Amino acid sequence: MTRSFSFLVNPSAGGGAAPRVVVPLARALREAGASVEVTYTTSAAETPALVASAVGADAVVVSVGGDGMLSSVAGAVSAADGVLAVVPAGRGNDFARMLEVPHDTAAQARLLLAGEERRIDLLRVTVGGATSVVAGSVYAGVDARAAEIVDRSHWLPGRLQYPVAAVRALATYRPVDCVLEVDGARSTHQAATVVVANSRYYGKGMAIAPTASVSDGLLDVVVIEAAGRLDLIRSLPKVYDGGHVALDEVTVLTGRRVTLSGTYAGGAAVPVGADGEALGPLPATGADPMAVESAAGSPAHPRLSP
Repeated sequence: MTRSFSFLVNPSAGGGAAPRVVVPLARALREAGASVEVTYTTSAAETPALVASAVGADAVVVSVGGDGMLSSVAGAVSAADGVLAVVPAGRGNDFARMLEVPHDTAAQARLLLAGEERRIDLLRVTVGGATSVVAGSVYAGVDARAAEIVDRSHWLPGRLQYPVAAVRALATYRPVDCVLEVDGARSTHQAATVVVANSRYYGKGMAIAPTASVSDGLLDVVVIEAAGRLDLIRSLPKVYDGGHVALDEVTVLTGRRVTLSGTYAGGAAVPVGADGEALGPLPATGADPMAVESAAGSPAHPRLSP
């Protein structure tokens, strides 16, 4: 059976890279006999209706953009019980890296045409009374601050944006006094960051959660305790190969439901990010905490075509 595809493309992703990626790929699929529809959108509010229309037409929904775009599309696809595919065209592309999606147009076309569907996990995040679905990871602390810096670093070459932002964020970071619960087990920390991960990668290739799997139904929780700024900067290279998890300052936990609350020392609000997008401030201790749950086995557990 010939597949049909509905491409949802963020035209601003990757500094305008997405259209350059999708045009030759759509051409290759059409030449192979597939039906392809391409829609350009920068509005998350439009996504559910676009996905519902595609799924209703029995089309594979193809997210073309970055990790933030993927998360908004994946949540809508899961709600519609559709089939999702991923084509990397953003700055980080960490979820596509986790799935080992190639960057070569011909290889992408072969996967889309003949790849087998499989189920993947997503994260359901509730913070500040709002619930969203996230594909890769949720984080609070210095990495959320680094993501804010990346958003203002378009003047830098793409390969330098994440490393420069990480160093700048670490050079000015403040410890987070936080309360963490993983499947009901409570602990307190003074941390540089807390990451709740479904995917192994974030920050353009950092293996923050090296044992994470997108199909095991579990969350990998990585706590990096507060340390000296220079020590954290010196340790940064270890994150790229996952070697940081062997450090005494790093704790890795697993579970199906995580809650987190806290503030900077002194009471200032801590930023929360998810797949490169800001989610607002972390709830202070004593308020309703941020909750992150594995969506495995629920409606938010979509079929994925590579």
